[in-house]
Amino acid sequence: MTSTRRDFLALSLLGLATAAVGCGTAAGGGGEETKTLRYQGSVGQVTPAELAADLGYLGDIKLEWVGNTISGPQDIQSAATGQIEFGGAFNGAVVKLAAAGAPIQAVIGYYGVDKDAYSGFFVAEDSPIRSPRDLIGKKVGMNTLGAHSEAMLGIYLQRAGLSREEIKGVEALVVPPVNTEQSLRQKQIDVGVLGGVFRDKALAAGGIRPLFTDFELQGAFTAGSYVLTKKFIQQNPNTVRTFVTGVGKALDWTRATPRDQVVARFTEIVKKRGRNEDTATLQLWKSFGVAGTGGRLDEKDFSIWLDWLSGRDEVKKDSVKTAEIFTNDFNGAKS
Repeated sequence: MTSTRRDFLALSLLGLATAAVGCGTAAGGGGEETKTLRYQGSVGQVTPAELAADLGYLGDIKLEWVGNTISGPQDIQSAATGQIEFGGAFNGAVVKLAAAGAPIQAVIGYYGVDKDAYSGFFVAEDSPIRSPRDLIGKKVGMNTLGAHSEAMLGIYLQRAGLSREEIKGVEALVVPPVNTEQSLRQKQIDVGVLGGVFRDKALAAGGIRPLFTDFELQGAFTAGSYVLTKKFIQQNPNTVRTFVTGVGKALDWTRATPRDQVVARFTEIVKKRGRNEDTATLQLWKSFGVAGTGGRLDEKDFSIWLDWLSGRDEVKKDSVKTAEIFTNDFNGAKS
């Protein structure tokens, strides 16, 4: 990442933190807690929160869809500024936002990495790229910058002993997942990050190979969390407990239920909401990848990213304590 882009992101987050402190998040007045949670979804996908609502695990809590998110960082920024009640993002983005002073807290994991849910950094079969050092001067296409994929790339290069200057020579570019395979095959990029259905379809077509995967790099781990503002949590503790516990139960339901039944439920949910979405990609769903039972979070889910960000001078190591970034206090799902 160039210093210009780092400076821009830092200024954006500082401005966001100031705005978040000023406006807070809507909450019930007079002791009456908010029962409707606004959120952003994803096209053709079912989130753990949407599944929890459909399974009846949210009790009297209603979800209000306000549109679809363009990225995790955008989603949690919207939560921090009160445009929605909860948002989800890569835990590194959560750390960065918290370090910038935004009054947010992660309450439950919602996606992760395991043997079924992982992203690979793919190259053409005949590509000369075989090692981390081969990436210097090359272009790596990913869905968004400053999030999960760029972090995985950075850790991969750091562990190989590349210097900061050498790492800066690896160019990360934004390429929509739907276009990544084609961009790779047409040699518009040297490496393409592919996960889920896009990974499986590209592998089935042949002609590409993985340079590395995030599962190979880090093993199984919870990669992203839902966050709310601390003010909302303080003013709506019962709502938060119902929401977090319900999402945790939904995550556990996907692990205990045969995959074909989970996919069928997802398909039904997407069809019922009537947004003219393609359900084909749902058929290849395998896992949310969340490591902790009931979506519970662990300090290591954030400390690794604080170390990585501070190593890039994007945040100060002592600007935030990882134990304060998250809480499991509202998670009543069985452990």
